[in-house]
Amino acid sequence: MTLLDDLKGAGRTGLFIDGEWQEGEGRISVIDPASEQAIADVAVASAVQGFAAIDAAQGAAESFAGMAPRARGEILRKAFELMIGREEALADLIVAENGKAFSDALGEVRYAAEFFRWFSEEAVRVGGEIRTAPNGDKKIIVIQQPVGISLLITPWNFPAAMATRKIGPAIAAGCTSILKPASDTPLTALAIAALLAEAGLPNGVLNVISARGSSGVIEEMLTDSRIRKLSFTGSTEVGRHLLRLASTRVLRTSMELGGNAPFVVFDDADLDAAIEGAMVAKMRNAGEACTAANRFLVQAGVEGEFTARLAEAMSSLRIGPGVDRTNQVGPMINEASRDEIDMLVQSAVDEGASVVTGGNAPDRPGYFYEPTVLGSVPIGAEILGREIFGPVAPVVAFDTEAEAISLANDSDYGLIAYLYTGDMARGMRVSEALESGMIGLNRGLVSDPAAPFGGVKQSGLGREGGRQGIAEYLETKYIATTW
Repeated sequence: MTLLDDLKGAGRTGLFIDGEWQEGEGRISVIDPASEQAIADVAVASAVQGFAAIDAAQGAAESFAGMAPRARGEILRKAFELMIGREEALADLIVAENGKAFSDALGEVRYAAEFFRWFSEEAVRVGGEIRTAPNGDKKIIVIQQPVGISLLITPWNFPAAMATRKIGPAIAAGCTSILKPASDTPLTALAIAALLAEAGLPNGVLNVISARGSSGVIEEMLTDSRIRKLSFTGSTEVGRHLLRLASTRVLRTSMELGGNAPFVVFDDADLDAAIEGAMVAKMRNAGEACTAANRFLVQAGVEGEFTARLAEAMSSLRIGPGVDRTNQVGPMINEASRDEIDMLVQSAVDEGASVVTGGNAPDRPGYFYEPTVLGSVPIGAEILGREIFGPVAPVVAFDTEAEAISLANDSDYGLIAYLYTGDMARGMRVSEALESGMIGLNRGLVSDPAAPFGGVKQSGLGREGGRQGIAEYLETKYIATTW
């Protein structure tokens, strides 16, 4: 029996509120992007169920905040062990609802589980401070307390990792929460909720509700004064809307939004390493990642060789459903996403770019798109200003270091940037000049639960992961006293 069968057979496709599986206001179908067929249906919440989830979180808040940090950490550690013990079953579930290649899905499960392990260790390391005031009249005591009920909204592209990256620090800090997963991929979130319950998480600490989009029910829930924290991962457009709503209550927010990552290759780079890094940075999750390399800026002296070698590597990838574990590139999440990618490719060609490899949606069931390399992309082309979110690599030539920095920073986004060079001094100099929250210096993968994940400019607010991740769920309180 698969995990999907188990979820459906055990009635775990409802809303998870106060430790119980409940019905909502109707149900929506979950579609397998590789077959275009419905694989399950899940309950969707109205405002009634949304407020019931807040009630449950409120009911558990005081006792959970008072739970020993070690006890909270042990729950997370147990959840980590359960995830790793069932990694293939969870990966198969991600393949079924998200469509990604099995190798990508398995990598995601392992990455997602690490957030539970990391924050199990951080739970017992929440700090404080005691010192004497400079004028000697009092002691300055600083403590950290849970921020309170947190509303967590996650996207479809990493249904496990984006959930655990928020749930982990919330639990570690002593916060209760409501998770709203993407309507395209709710099943993984429900499986994680069941797993946490098995690990000993008290009822009401984590509640999971499905809803259509990030408006409607969510907008009504944000009016409730018991919600103290909003953490959102998704598009900048939706993030702006949620920030406007949050501003009416001066709500504590974390925003991990869109990206437009430059991948800069200097002519002194190790091209073997650069191609290997480019394939990871571009093709992880078939390009459906906010960290995906979006614009390849290559110094003119090596641009031709780099483009040809990248095209060779991209064209060798095997496309197909993730149920065949030898496939390396799965489908896009839905038809609209695939069509948007094709529109950007065709627009780039119309503007003067050349298709070196790919450039089409294959004639087969599923929302697949060929791994594509575009050469001679003109500066100013529409595709360079958009987050592609697919397996397309546009290549632009540059001449000087200053030009590379200027092109890389010519974006409203600043989540991540990659650069390859054989000169470490140049690498550090350019890293400091790039307007980005994260840098991959001679690396195509930077995500790590122990490191702070987040961007600048319109790529977001706050950080997830690392020591900074738990701070997003803590409030600082200052106590002045004399003893």
